[in-house]
Amino acid sequence: MRHFRLLVVGNGVSAYGSYLNMVALNVFIYDVTDSALAAGLFMAVRLLTSVVSGFVSGRLVSAYDRKRLMVGADLTQCVAMIALLIAPDGGRAGLLYVLAVVTGFCSTLSGVALRSSIPEIVGGELRMRANSLLATGRSLAMIAGFASAGVLVAELGYVAAISLDAVTFAVSACVLLSLPIRTRAQDEESGEKGEAPSVAEGESGKAGKAGKAGKGGGAGRGAGALLLLRAAPVLAVMIALRAADGLGSSSHNVALPVYSSDLDPSHPATFVSQFWATWAIGNIVMQQVCGRWAGRGGRQGPGERAFAIGACVMSAAFIVVFAGLPTGVAVVAALVAGMADGLTEIAYVTRLQAAPDEQRGRLFGLSASVENTGFGLGMLVSGALLDHFSPLQVVGLLHGSAIVLCCGMFVVLVRQGREAGREHAEDGEHAEHAEHAEHRPEARERTGEGSVGRTGDSSVERESEAR
Repeated sequence: MRHFRLLVVGNGVSAYGSYLNMVALNVFIYDVTDSALAAGLFMAVRLLTSVVSGFVSGRLVSAYDRKRLMVGADLTQCVAMIALLIAPDGGRAGLLYVLAVVTGFCSTLSGVALRSSIPEIVGGELRMRANSLLATGRSLAMIAGFASAGVLVAELGYVAAISLDAVTFAVSACVLLSLPIRTRAQDEESGEKGEAPSVAEGESGKAGKAGKAGKGGGAGRGAGALLLLRAAPVLAVMIALRAADGLGSSSHNVALPVYSSDLDPSHPATFVSQFWATWAIGNIVMQQVCGRWAGRGGRQGPGERAFAIGACVMSAAFIVVFAGLPTGVAVVAALVAGMADGLTEIAYVTRLQAAPDEQRGRLFGLSASVENTGFGLGMLVSGALLDHFSPLQVVGLLHGSAIVLCCGMFVVLVRQGREAGREHAEDGEHAEHAEHAEHRPEARERTGEGSVGRTGDSSVERESEAR
C-alpha cells in the first residue's frame, strides 16, 4: 500500500491535468475559432473517441504490460500539449481536434489499465481499500481542476494553463516509472498456467472455467470475456446498469445550468457551484467510509445488492434536487447523491476486479465504452427534451428509468439469494440424513460390521467358560 499511495498521488496529479484541460481547452477552442459549434464538435470528438477506445484499450491491456501503457499514455498527452503550444496560430484550430482524439484515447487507456491492475498491485483482499483511495484522489483532483481552471486562464492565460497541464502528465509518468509495482498476474508474466481467482459467490466455478477458456491467444481471450459474462450474468447486468446511470448523469449535467438560471437569473452559477461542491463532499466522505470499512477484516466489497440500492438512492436524490424544494433541502439531496454515487462506484469497480486477470482488462474496456455511450446518448436526448419539457421532467424520466432497472436487479438478486439458501439447506439435510443412515444398526448389519462384533463377543464368552 505504500507504493500504491504514491501511485494515487501521481494519478491524482494526472487527473488534475485532465480536468484542467477539459475546461481550458473548451474555452481555448471557442476563443480560437469564435464558434460554439466548433467547441461542441471538440467535445463530441473527444467523447466518441472515448467510446471507441474502450474496446481497443481492453485488447491492449490484455496483451501488453499495463505499467508501460499508462506511462505511454501520460507521455503522449504531455507531448500533445507541448505540440499545441509550439504550433503556429494558423494551425492550432485543426490541431485541437487531433488533441481531442489523443486525450480521449489516452485517458480511457490509462483508466482501464490502472483499474484492471489494482488487484495485482495491492492484492485481491485490499482492492476495495485501494479503490477508495484512488477515487478520493480523483475526486479531489476534479475539485481542484475545475476550481483552478477559470482562475488560471483568466489570470495567467492559456499558455500557462496548457503548460501546467503538460507538467502534470510528465509528473504522473515519472511517478509510475519510479514505482516497483507488478500490474499483471504472476502466472501470466512467467507464462505458467494458474488458477483464476473466483468472481463471486455462486458464480466462481462458472467464471473460473470461463477464465481458463480464455487463456491463450488474443482471440481466445476475447471469447473468454464473452464466456465470463455468460457464466456470470450479474456482471453483464451491472455493466448495463452503468449505461443507464450514464443516461441519468447526463440529464442532470445538462439540466443543471438551466435549472440554476431559473432559480436566480442574475447569478446562474450560484446553485451549480453549491450543487457540485456538496456532491463532491458526499462522494469523498463515502469513499473514505468504504476504505475504512474495508480496512477492518479485509472485506472484499459492498456487493451487488449494495450497488443496486446505492444506484436507486443516487437517482432518487438527483430527482429531488430538481423538485423546486428550498435550497437547504436540495443541498442535502446533493450530499446524499454524492454519497450514493461514491458507494456505487466502489461497489462496481471492486466487483469487476474480482474477475480473472486475463479477462479483467476486456471487462473494464467494455465498461468504459458502455458508460461513455450512455453518457453521450444521454447528452443528446436530454438536450433535445429540455427544449420541450422542464428540468424536473427530463431528470425524472432518465433517472427514473435507472431506478426501475436497479429495482429489477435487486429483486433478481434477492430471489437468487433465497434460491441459493434453499439449495444449501436441502444439501445440508441430505448430508445429515445420509450420515444418520450410516450409523443405524441395519446399515451396520448390511456392511457386516454388526456380525463381526457379535462373533467377537461370543468367542470371548466361550473362552472364559472354558477357563
